[in-house]
Amino acid sequence: MKALTLSLSLLALALTSHLHADEDLGAMWGSAQEEAKYYPIVNIPIPGRVPMRPGGFEILPDGRLAVGTRRGDIYFIRGAFDSPPKPEYHLFASSQDEIFALSWKDGAMTATTWGEVTRIADTDGDEVADRYDTLTSNWGYAEGHEFAFGSKHDSEGNIWVALGLSGSYESHNLFRGWAVKVTPQGKMIPVCSGLRSPGGVGANAEGAMFVIESQGPWNGCCSLKHLKEGAFLGHPASYNWYPFVPDMKAPAVEPKSDSRMGVEKKRVKELVPPAVKFPYIKMGRSISGFRLNNTGGKFGPFENQLFLGDYSLSIILRATTEQINGVWQGACYPFREGLATGIMNVEFSPKGQLIAGGFTTSSQWPVRGTEPFALQRIDWNGVMPFEVKEINIKRDGFLITFTKPVDRQVAAKTDAYNISTYTHVYHDGYGGPEVDQTTARVTQAVPSADGLSIYVHLETITEDHIHEFDLANITSEDSQPLLHNKAYYTVNEIPKD
Repeated sequence: MKALTLSLSLLALALTSHLHADEDLGAMWGSAQEEAKYYPIVNIPIPGRVPMRPGGFEILPDGRLAVGTRRGDIYFIRGAFDSPPKPEYHLFASSQDEIFALSWKDGAMTATTWGEVTRIADTDGDEVADRYDTLTSNWGYAEGHEFAFGSKHDSEGNIWVALGLSGSYESHNLFRGWAVKVTPQGKMIPVCSGLRSPGGVGANAEGAMFVIESQGPWNGCCSLKHLKEGAFLGHPASYNWYPFVPDMKAPAVEPKSDSRMGVEKKRVKELVPPAVKFPYIKMGRSISGFRLNNTGGKFGPFENQLFLGDYSLSIILRATTEQINGVWQGACYPFREGLATGIMNVEFSPKGQLIAGGFTTSSQWPVRGTEPFALQRIDWNGVMPFEVKEINIKRDGFLITFTKPVDRQVAAKTDAYNISTYTHVYHDGYGGPEVDQTTARVTQAVPSADGLSIYVHLETITEDHIHEFDLANITSEDSQPLLHNKAYYTVNEIPKD
């Protein structure tokens, strides 16, 4: 069976020439032109004959990009990381169904699809898959919302899979609304319940596994949730599958609707609150795949942070996590707008570029980007942006770290900060407004000697609230404004020391 390789021709380039990098596609925060000064978007052309609807990415041992598509194909692409890109497309495998995760290990590709986790291999060396082994299909699926999103192999060789609910509201098929892990031997182990409509699974820098959850019933906004074993993650529709997990007991009670997460986590001891909440629209509408930046500084100052795509808003976000009193929490930050289509997944290249791709689904779900599908790349050009690098909670405030030194005289003024807090109604209705608003009073602001961080002391930190930081008044020591002046920290726990 001969390998099928599609070389990119001038004709194919012409077919994609209408898509130009850094156009005002996917406008969101109004910062695309400024973002492009540091992180330009590069389009990876797609030949007209390739039905490319990117859903999952992987980097092969030889440095090629692997792309799994919505229609179930897997392409290997050579030259995607060149400048400019000179891609050559090779069809490795087909006949799968909705590939939203790929992971290469021990000479084979593992694909997570709607109905199963499959190990796909080329046994005769012609670069076309000829062996497909189902590792597990031990869950039910029957309709269009019952997606499955998988992780890379963890340190033990497991694939973690998050299973969406039936119709996004109920759980009619086995383990819908659960996260499971699949061992290298194909054993499926249920991990935790309570998911609604997940959109990506992955690890943070410490190796803890997380899932992205979409806004909807029991979810006031999109969020990053810790896949803690034995946990309940918020949506009670999946309680009905506990009898199929002999070594795990169902929570004794269900959460009460029209309450607050902070109240219900005291009633339902298994309830684990979201680690990072993304305020609706302001910071995401349908967040999708994400990846840890461990490029060793090749992608700029945000090493060991998570980068996340958003399907509806065609943007890329950042997030940081930390564990406080044994509970994960953290912050999210704007990063890059102006992508061409709905972003389904992201991946870092060996050169430290961020690959982003996806598609639209006509009128099924709204998408800000206008292209029906796209494969793009975000490069760091080596110029340092002035950004909020990270926010960490302290016993009586927050430590805000920047990528460049701040104007220490301005940063020391307590009235330079606008910090508001709020939470969401925790209920069975769709989404929820921001409620219980407060204004955090800054009592002291202490810049570090090098100007790279500020310890902002607050009169009160409000537990179970998002803390929204408006830092528009903060400038660098050379009077440069922040590229993005908003950040959002989710407080689940306040440090005891």
